Amino acid sequence: MSEIAYAGSELEIFEKAVHWKRYFTRHMAPFITGEVLEAGAGIGANVKIFAHLPFRRWTCMEPDRAMEPQLRSSLPDPSRYDVVIGTLEDLPNRRFDTILYVDVLEHIEDDRLEMARAAAHLSPGGCVIVLAPAHQWLFTPFDAAIGHFRRYSKGTLAAAAPPGMKREKLIYLDTVGLAASAANRLFLKSAMPTHTQIQTWDRLMVPVSCVLDPLLGHRMGKSVLGVWRAA
Repeated sequence: MSEIAYAGSELEIFEKAVHWKRYFTRHMAPFITGEVLEAGAGIGANVKIFAHLPFRRWTCMEPDRAMEPQLRSSLPDPSRYDVVIGTLEDLPNRRFDTILYVDVLEHIEDDRLEMARAAAHLSPGGCVIVLAPAHQWLFTPFDAAIGHFRRYSKGTLAAAAPPGMKREKLIYLDTVGLAASAANRLFLKSAMPTHTQIQTWDRLMVPVSCVLDPLLGHRMGKSVLGVWRAA
């Protein structure tokens, strides 16, 4: 079994960012169906935000066994959920309709290999969905502290996608958050956001981004979202 101890400490801080989670869920929802695998499920912070979707079964895969008790306790309906402690290498015969990486791929050193493994675990017509922090020029001590290897542009995320898969979506999200992150990068240089900063961003900035992003054609944002479909 492939177990990895997670180096980050931000999961609890971002768990309450409900406006942000609802926002990206709206963009992901059309592609989430059937048998779902959430890679790097962590403490289960995303489980409830997706619970209303009409999937058949949701498998939470987390390589850090220390997170297992909190992950299991987060499940809203155990009959619809599984927990796997490990990585895709521990699921050689499983196939999924959706494989989801929510702020996870940037933690994986060989992201192209990970995406290739994900593609190999998809059922025909299944989707890989990736949400990741955007723009390498925004890389800060906070990124390093929580184990990020990189931040992505649309181009670098597309380059990590397995060849032969159809691109369904590739957009930036959170224009206002991009401006706030740039200000932090240039002026504040804080290594870890505070609870108050996260709540201010989530409650005040994200709703504005929900309006601005489509008006600007999703050409800017602090996160990048990509969806690819298997043949």
